Amino acid sequence: MVRKEISDQIRSWQFLVLLILISFTFFGSMYIAVNNLNITVSSSEDPSDLLLYLKLLTTSDGSLPSFHVFISFLGPLLGISLGFNAVNAEQQNGTLIRIMAQPIYRDNLLLSKFISVTFLVSILFLSLTLLMVGGGLLITGVPIEFEELFRILLYILICIFYVGFWFSLSMIFSIRFKQAATAAIASIGVWLFFTIFYHIILNVIASVLVPRSSPFPANRIPWMADLLRMAPSQLYTDASTTLLMPKIRSLGPMSIEQMSGAIPNPLPIWDSLMIVWPQMSGLVSVTIVCFALAYYFFMRKEIKG
Repeated sequence: MVRKEISDQIRSWQFLVLLILISFTFFGSMYIAVNNLNITVSSSEDPSDLLLYLKLLTTSDGSLPSFHVFISFLGPLLGISLGFNAVNAEQQNGTLIRIMAQPIYRDNLLLSKFISVTFLVSILFLSLTLLMVGGGLLITGVPIEFEELFRILLYILICIFYVGFWFSLSMIFSIRFKQAATAAIASIGVWLFFTIFYHIILNVIASVLVPRSSPFPANRIPWMADLLRMAPSQLYTDASTTLLMPKIRSLGPMSIEQMSGAIPNPLPIWDSLMIVWPQMSGLVSVTIVCFALAYYFFMRKEIKG
């Protein structure tokens, strides 16, 4: 069943279009990063700028965003495009009832869909990473360090769960709504809400509740930061930037005493991992919760011919 789902996804136009789009953005971001890599390294005395392969994922000249910023927008589209018609399209085509007539369990069908998408997304991001490492070796001749490789692999893991969350969410709408167009609109609506309107609503609330004499901006107030991190895109942004930029030492406001004793060296990987552990666990948790809801709705769904 997993092989069947993988073959169906590979032949689908949604996956092919998103694959081409992500590949173009990857090569565009890498081209901009390579062109500006010498300038970034030579003009800075920051030790973290010597981590060349991390710079390939984060460097930008302003004409194009860096690759990890691109994924914050393209990742949800990839997950939604793979999941908005995962169940209702098969039900409309009559294939779902024929599959259920076979001696298989319902949960195996849903698990095969999730595993196949996770496998495809993992292969996609791993392939792009290998291309980036291989291209960096050919261009710079600098071997990749273990810490860089570990940080990039952790970043790939975050991307997989980020896409997996949006796939699970769109699969919920695919189970609840009979029309694939309705499920797609609902999924995109949730994505737009958390990407655009959620931050606007919180900023309006903060401008009313936070006094003007506050020493910190509204988005740095502890309770405001906690509300912002309820958005999956914010969890992804915090986790990815901290892992790919070792000089980030905190995701919240720091006191003068904390800043005065800080040494301008990149954080070790374990310290960065401790900073983003709440974000990573939160992203994994919401993915599991969404898949559990999809599992619950599908097990109770009445399948008719």
